Amino acid sequence: MTYRQQREDRGLPIPKVKLRLFAAGYCTHPEWVTLRGGSLRSCRIPAIFACIEHPVFGAIVVDTGYSERFIRETNRLPERLYRMITPVVFREEESAVQQLAACGVTPEQVQTVIVTHFHADHVAGLRDFPNATFLYVPEAYDAVKSLCGLAALRRAYLPGLLPESFERRSQPILRDRQVELPADFPFSSGLDVLGDGSLVAVDLPGHADGQIGLLLSTERYDYLLCADAAWSSRAIRENRPPHPLAGLVMPNRRQYRDSFERLVRLHERYPALRIVPSHCPEIWEKWIQGGEPL
Repeated sequence: MTYRQQREDRGLPIPKVKLRLFAAGYCTHPEWVTLRGGSLRSCRIPAIFACIEHPVFGAIVVDTGYSERFIRETNRLPERLYRMITPVVFREEESAVQQLAACGVTPEQVQTVIVTHFHADHVAGLRDFPNATFLYVPEAYDAVKSLCGLAALRRAYLPGLLPESFERRSQPILRDRQVELPADFPFSSGLDVLGDGSLVAVDLPGHADGQIGLLLSTERYDYLLCADAAWSSRAIRENRPPHPLAGLVMPNRRQYRDSFERLVRLHERYPALRIVPSHCPEIWEKWIQGGEPL
């Protein structure tokens, strides 16, 4: 039985949305860092973001990928170390705001941006959406909001990427929005982000404090946007977590292992559910070209 059938059988129909995936630039890394036992070759790691078309709330952006502001913010030390460790390739026309405009979505039309976590490659374009309310779980922002300099850099966080009005325009996703998930789901509960069951956030901490994934359904498929709880679909299919070296930038390696193992179990129990890691080369190649709804 699929995720949506489970919910509908319990009298919890899921409002259908449209999903588009894009990539705003990429960085490069040896494959073995992100996939245990991987090759020594350097691979492209796309910065994937999503646009969800909701029947009531309109265009909802999930993360943003890189932006021109990221390049400016990392021109000086110590922030330049970010680009030295993870070389970034980005063109201005790849920005979230320009790609969405090409699909007919202006920056002013975007009323909601969901932040899965506050790493720079997920929030670099927040300033481009002047009318957006920012949604995230409080733990994610609490973990970084007081950081600057090297302390921020160690958490892949660049404070200058956030708009000055960020806190005023924020609407944290609170724990009183809990919803029940199917009994055999590896997550005990989720958070109803919009109040209508269309987007359900699940906790995926470890890679970053307060990181969330998003469950949603389109007309054809169920999806989990799993942020950076895994770096690729292949890693989940083959149960190959990243090399321990990748854990150096994680605040909690044990939580990361737990989140990754939950994704593996979810894939085994619900193989039809499409899990979307934010940096998956396969998804970049197969699904992103053209930005068509999935």
